[in-house]
Amino acid sequence: MTAPVLLLAASGLARETLAVLRRLGRPVAGILDDEPGLHGTRVGEVPVLGPLDAVTDHPDTELVLCAGKGRLRMIMAERLAGLGVDEHRFATVVAPDVTLSPGCTVGPGSIVLSGTVLTADVGVGRHVVIMPRVVLTHDDRVEDFATLCAGVTLGGHVQVGRGAYLGMSSSVREHSRIGDHAVLGMGAVLLGDLPAGRTWAGVPAHDLGDGRAAAIPAIQERVS
Repeated sequence: MTAPVLLLAASGLARETLAVLRRLGRPVAGILDDEPGLHGTRVGEVPVLGPLDAVTDHPDTELVLCAGKGRLRMIMAERLAGLGVDEHRFATVVAPDVTLSPGCTVGPGSIVLSGTVLTADVGVGRHVVIMPRVVLTHDDRVEDFATLCAGVTLGGHVQVGRGAYLGMSSSVREHSRIGDHAVLGMGAVLLGDLPAGRTWAGVPAHDLGDGRAAAIPAIQERVS
């Protein structure tokens, strides 16, 4: 029998994940969120059962981190590890209309939404969020906790670092490397490597500096 799924964070991403789980026929036990005002409410008819620490009260469930930001998913994963949650408890959620070609892999805890295409020998790590209609072409690698927003397109042999964030409809040239925790802005066209921890935007994409332009965090805030 398939274990029920427990969603962690009552977010917009949780609602999108719930929609996929319904299409897959997966039972959902509920949602956990640290916001006390949400406890006892419902998200898409699914009850918010309590805070994140209540995960220990549901040992027979599989888990999905539904925070939109990679850094928050990272914090949640570390907290759950401290509670003794085993990595094998995390479910992988792939929408039924995703093209997942032979040789492609998606790691535990990752969410891949509708219309996404993984063409050949693509590797997706743990707790990655891939929004609708993303195209990952041959030999791409997406590391843990990265976020790829709707309509992102990667050429072949692209490396996306841990916790990186790629804004909606951005494009990346083949053989490029996006460093850990780097940000690529909405609609940007990246023609080379993006260093770790930097924010680039524009066509062609260029460095916005250490401070990051105000628009980029605003984009991230809306991905919840």
